[in-house]
Amino acid sequence: MAAKERVVVTGGAGFIGSHITDLLIRKGYEVAVFDDLSTGKKENINPKAKFTRVDIASPALLSALKKFSPQYIIHEAAQISVSRSVRFPLEDARVNVTGALNLLDYAARNKVKKFIFASSGGTVYGKYPADENCPLDPISPYGITKAVMEWYLRFYHKEYGLRYTSLRYSNVYGPRQDPHGEAGVVAIFCRKLLAGEACVINGDGKYIRDYVYCKDVARANFLALRSSATGGLNIGTGISTDVNQLYSKIVKVLGINTKAKYGPHRAGDLRKSLLDWRKAKKALGWKPLTGLDEGISETVGFFRSELN
Repeated sequence: MAAKERVVVTGGAGFIGSHITDLLIRKGYEVAVFDDLSTGKKENINPKAKFTRVDIASPALLSALKKFSPQYIIHEAAQISVSRSVRFPLEDARVNVTGALNLLDYAARNKVKKFIFASSGGTVYGKYPADENCPLDPISPYGITKAVMEWYLRFYHKEYGLRYTSLRYSNVYGPRQDPHGEAGVVAIFCRKLLAGEACVINGDGKYIRDYVYCKDVARANFLALRSSATGGLNIGTGISTDVNQLYSKIVKVLGINTKAKYGPHRAGDLRKSLLDWRKAKKALGWKPLTGLDEGISETVGFFRSELN
């Protein structure tokens, strides 16, 4: 029997990374999850995956990589809060730039077959709707770190021939998303409403987002790993939904009529974020398969079962 190909998934105990890990294991890969558990949960980790608790910005990362010797790296670990990046830009850069560079430099110097990077289409572009020809023009430290790493990826590709795909996610949602942080409005609303708590909508609620389901994102990572495509690709739906509309959809699924409260505008938030995903369809054969109503229903079901 041929040996399984080895993949490291950083952040594999987290929301998106755990879904990627599940899919890769179903597809027959040997997967190592690297996570410091600062936001991820051990219960999210597939029992068939190997787990190493490690900070990607620490010296311990190199020995962990050498021990597993991956053929592919999928990099999902990050400081993910835009507002936190505004308050603590140094910590944001430590994780999102220094940590990512540790992985990238290892990949280039150890002939890793491909590096998949989780970028952020919702924060790196200067205008929306955005396709991949739009200039990178982030306005938050979080977005800046993602754009910086895309430039580093280009450098390592040109200098070392490292193959990579940078997946620029729109707003990802679904089961296992953290409902207690500042990111992940779908999870926050679902958990609060199920617990009988009031939800707060920032500003006027007319912030337009492009919500893409986590399992569609996991599939994009798998297809990118198998593809020869190099460069940045948008992963979204191209469908605009503002926060008021999103809230209405969630309460409808729950069958309640609880009204939301409104709070102040949140620093660093864009008024509009919408992605054109047609290049991903051409390069990877990918397209979003899960509609927002279906995805919300599955997400509500997950949080309901957690509370029960």
